[in-house]
Amino acid sequence: MHLYLHVPFCARRCSYCDFSIAVRRTVPSQEFADLIRAEWRGWQAAAWWAEVGPVETIYFGGGTPSRLDPAAVTALLAAIRAERVVQPDAEITLEANPEDVTGAAASEWAAAGINRVSLGVQSFQAGVLAWMHRSHGPEAPAAAMAALRGAGIRNVSLDLIYAAPEELGRDWDADLSAALALEPEHLSFYGLTVEERTPLGRWVDRGAVQPMIEQRAAAEYLATNARLAEAGFRHYEVSNAARPGFESRHNQAYWRRATYLGLGPSAHSAHGRERWWNIRDWAGYRSARVAGRSAVAGSETLDGSQVALEEAYLGLRTDRGLPTSQVDPAIAAELVSVGWARPDAGRLVLTTEGWLRLDAIAGRVGAGPAEPSRAPGRAHGIIPA
Repeated sequence: MHLYLHVPFCARRCSYCDFSIAVRRTVPSQEFADLIRAEWRGWQAAAWWAEVGPVETIYFGGGTPSRLDPAAVTALLAAIRAERVVQPDAEITLEANPEDVTGAAASEWAAAGINRVSLGVQSFQAGVLAWMHRSHGPEAPAAAMAALRGAGIRNVSLDLIYAAPEELGRDWDADLSAALALEPEHLSFYGLTVEERTPLGRWVDRGAVQPMIEQRAAAEYLATNARLAEAGFRHYEVSNAARPGFESRHNQAYWRRATYLGLGPSAHSAHGRERWWNIRDWAGYRSARVAGRSAVAGSETLDGSQVALEEAYLGLRTDRGLPTSQVDPAIAAELVSVGWARPDAGRLVLTTEGWLRLDAIAGRVGAGPAEPSRAPGRAHGIIPA
């Protein structure tokens, strides 16, 4: 099984962020750890618990997990191990902002068992960072990387955001160069998305910001693919690339539809066809747990068509693709003919151009046979078909 812990605390909300966060000057690390440990213990009697094996990956996501007191990270990992076998080679990831990474913190994380850090860099350019409401400057990622390496952490991922508004004058190629110069093992790159109820959403609504046009965003994405291939990275998922052997094991579990348990506010869980999710906000989650109530806010059981759609989307977003037996031959032939997919040892794998259209293609494949003349349509929020 795989374990996700959502740490909602942040120093401020980034301009594009629609995640479940709680902006706090002082982080209630001890209270958070106590509530998560209690939630974890409560799952030990679940009926499905005996059906899954040891913990293979643990992921501290957020929010900003690096804002937790390192002692709370240590206590949480000890509590997990006290109730469930954790594989000796388990991948244990902590998301961190560069300004939080010190030599002392990195050493405590490593001593607790953290062996992978996902560093939220987003950009190396001061103007872009300020526009994004990031709290670090251009020099912070290099200092953070030095601290992580000094603590013996040899698996580091960097996060970048592409497709920033053109008015910022952002040099995407320069950001890629700066990221590669730090020699990370993994790189995640996400297109800037305009979400409601965010500062960016409000800026766009009143016309103060114009999102990057789709064709330029697609060009940055394709250029990233080429640049990373030259640097020896495997572009193994629509938004992730890694040096061989450093692909995210935790994220791959999601894409394989493996069992995972989410702890903390807004965390999601899955086992077979069952899906459930926790109360979204920290205040509501805290109130429920302090009162002894369940943190689960809702659940669903997928039917056959929903499973097919999920399998299509999760499979096609990776470079393993789907078995051709799961794809209507007419749709597969059409996708191959326009260069959006390729056959590979009995599987259908999307090309980089196909990944630009992932959402629409997965919707068609997961829906089964379709009209032969129907085009794949728009996809992945980047370019039209």
